[in-house]
Amino acid sequence: MTDRLPSHLTDLAAFRETAAARLGAFRHTTVPDAPGMRRAGVVICVLDRGGVPSVMLIKRAYRGRNAGQWGLPGGRAEEGETAGEAALRELEEEVGLSVGPGRVLGRLDDFPAASGFAITPVVGAPANPGPPRPSPDEVHSVHHVSLERLAADDTPHWEPRPGGTRMLQMRLGPGWVVHAPTGAMLWQFREVVLFGREARVADFVQPDWTRT
Repeated sequence: MTDRLPSHLTDLAAFRETAAARLGAFRHTTVPDAPGMRRAGVVICVLDRGGVPSVMLIKRAYRGRNAGQWGLPGGRAEEGETAGEAALRELEEEVGLSVGPGRVLGRLDDFPAASGFAITPVVGAPANPGPPRPSPDEVHSVHHVSLERLAADDTPHWEPRPGGTRMLQMRLGPGWVVHAPTGAMLWQFREVVLFGREARVADFVQPDWTRT
């Protein structure tokens, strides 16, 4: 990182412009339909947090699927609903925020999760969203990580695994480590949107506990 950060890391309007251009040029991949595969969508929601552009993450409620895990707001698609539509609906249901059509900036690659879901990440930057209103049935707590932190050199860490593989850890703060699938989607967002680099994540190793 240089001493002077690019404007799209520090200014929300500049981020919207840069993200829309880079996502518009990005050729995202879609996981094809397959027996047993289910679709879900999440929102990489970028908003102003005390004057700092930041991504919202949630810690899921300590009950049901993915209890207590870090995640992005989102969930499974219902009958007749696209994954992108599901992502925006779940954002409103889980944290009370709405992203209008003009504030959806694009999407990244579907991520084939070990749990059997193909997860579509949508990037949105709502206007004047107000404070989050988390649903206690689904969300334990709401957290924010600055774009500057996501772009920092020491945020991605590659942990060696048996057999010569490596597992991504997104180290977002003290004691705050996020793995794939969420970590993989944040890493691709970092590479494609924040740095303008080509990056794919479908083959990233996932911890065993993400299979449930």
